[in-house]
Amino acid sequence: MKEAGSLTKAQLRIERLALRDALSVEERQAKSLAMAEKGADALSFASGTVISGFMPIRSEADTRPLMEALRDKGATLCLPVMLDRETIVFRAFTRGTGLVKTGFGTKGPDENAAVLDPQILLVPLSAFDGKGQRIGYGAGHYDRAIARLHAKGLEPLLIGIAFDCQEVPSVPAEAHDVALDAILTESGLRHFSGRAGA
Repeated sequence: MKEAGSLTKAQLRIERLALRDALSVEERQAKSLAMAEKGADALSFASGTVISGFMPIRSEADTRPLMEALRDKGATLCLPVMLDRETIVFRAFTRGTGLVKTGFGTKGPDENAAVLDPQILLVPLSAFDGKGQRIGYGAGHYDRAIARLHAKGLEPLLIGIAFDCQEVPSVPAEAHDVALDAILTESGLRHFSGRAGA
C-alpha cells in the first residue's frame, strides 16, 4: 500500500473523484451555493473582465450561480467549447445564449458566439494540493488551452474550482504543469500566489 504522498496522479484522481461522487446532490448544491457567494465576494476585477466558467458535468460543483454572480459584478462571461480532441476555444456566454452539445459531455455556445480570450479562467479539476498544483481529468485539454493563451502572450489568472474533499497532501507535479493562482471551494477563495484577486 503506497503512502498518500507517493500515489500517482491517476490514483489520486480516482480517489478524489470517488469522494466527490459520494457527495449527495443536496450537499453539492449547498456547497456550490456557498462557493458562489464566497467567490463573488472575494474576487475583484474590472468591469468587462473576460471570465471563463464551465457547465458542470458529472459530480462537479455547479458553477452557474457563481457565473451569474460574477456577471452581476460586471464580468464578460465565456464558456469552453471542445472543437476536437485537442482544442478548446472560449465562446461568449451572454444572457439568453442557447447552449448546444459540444462533445465530451459538455455544453457551450454555438459557432455564432464570439471567441474570446479569458483573463480569468475557472478551471475544473479532480484533485489539488496546498501549493496550487492540480490534477485534471487526464486528457490535457486545459493544459493545452492555457499553453495556447501563454503563446499569445496572455497570462490568465487560473482559479481551480473544487470541493474541499478533493484536496490531497501533495500532487506529483511535472515540469510542464502550470500551477493554479488560487482555488475556490465551499470554504472560500485561497490564494497560492500574489496574482490572485488581481
